[in-house]
Amino acid sequence: MTTIVVGYVPKAEGRAALRRAAEEATLRDAKLVVVNSHRGGRSFDSDEAAASDAALTEVREQLDSTGVPYEVRQLVRGLDPAEDLVAVAEQVHAEFIVIGLRRRSPVGKLILGSNAQRVLLDAPCPVLAVKAEPELSEGEED
Repeated sequence: MTTIVVGYVPKAEGRAALRRAAEEATLRDAKLVVVNSHRGGRSFDSDEAAASDAALTEVREQLDSTGVPYEVRQLVRGLDPAEDLVAVAEQVHAEFIVIGLRRRSPVGKLILGSNAQRVLLDAPCPVLAVKAEPELSEGEED
């Protein structure tokens, strides 16, 4: 069985990447490895850990409904998210990595996010970059 690695953050870009990765896993009959990476240390306190756990519970519920085989890895070991994604992709011999990108201003488009850029440059396999759709605020309609 092939494996797809997806970088997940509880934001629009993470949700877009997760949706697309689940679609690809279904199409390819692949296993999904969801990576949620935090640097750790003082910047990752108990409140953030609880919020992250709650977000990953939602990820598990979403993936359970798809029938896609998956594993969720929450990594808090002092590495950049890009380093964690690349390391996991190497470890599981991933077919490809899925990352989410947020929309940027015209000037911001000249400079890709540093984590996304590092994944694209350092990945041992192809990378699928998914653009996040803008999320609606409470009370707004499509």
